[in-house]
Amino acid sequence: MKLSFIGFGNMAQSMARGLIDFHCLPAEDIYASAAHFDKLQQTAGQLNIHACPDNLEAAAAGDVIILAVKPYMIEEVAQEIRSALVNKIVVCIAAGFNEKKLRPLLPDGCESLCVMPNTPIRVGKGIMVWETANSLTPDSQAKLAGLFGPIALIAPVDSAHMDIAGTIAGCSPAFAAMFIEALSDAGVKHGLQRAQALEMAACVLQGTGALFMADRSHPGVMKDSVCSPGGTTIRGVSQLEKDGFRGDIIDAVDAIMGGR
Repeated sequence: MKLSFIGFGNMAQSMARGLIDFHCLPAEDIYASAAHFDKLQQTAGQLNIHACPDNLEAAAAGDVIILAVKPYMIEEVAQEIRSALVNKIVVCIAAGFNEKKLRPLLPDGCESLCVMPNTPIRVGKGIMVWETANSLTPDSQAKLAGLFGPIALIAPVDSAHMDIAGTIAGCSPAFAAMFIEALSDAGVKHGLQRAQALEMAACVLQGTGALFMADRSHPGVMKDSVCSPGGTTIRGVSQLEKDGFRGDIIDAVDAIMGGR
């Protein structure tokens, strides 16, 4: 299988790096095009993938075409590469797109799927929100699941919930990074070295997530297991509740959804 990225920004680079580092696809089977060829050549060279001078060449080279340009560019780019998409699998990662919106832009004879990945896919810990309304054959679905499954949780979602699932998966790494930074700030305030505080905060998130995935315990139960009666943790939890920690997270998601 050969894979082509049309557009090679941060998300596309994260996907490519994950595929290569976790041996899902050899670097020599990955192609990319981007608006600035000089910059692309440098980035592609670091990954040992093929840099294509234009979108049409990149599309012609791949069996799976990842549309990774900005949402407002999708229609123009789809028209540009239309002739190269027949008998291909087209995967769109642009926010706000679904099968109903994408399909009219594509030629007959190609398969299509809209997904929303997130940047932790680069280290094999990603999420790929996968619209259940798509035109993939069962064989193609199995191939793509086999390709991306080792580096991302495949999360099938119906069309009506693509936006909220994409928000939870795609935007929340920023919230998590803010939590890591804030927790490390608290550590530095009380005397820890910054590097050690950051490492510990990141490990807390990683470990807690892994613990949930292993046991599937309700987060409330996980929280209660750390809170001894009259202990230190429950005092911190109480303060977070007073400060509206949960509500702030929900409000942040509401702000994103309200802007769509």
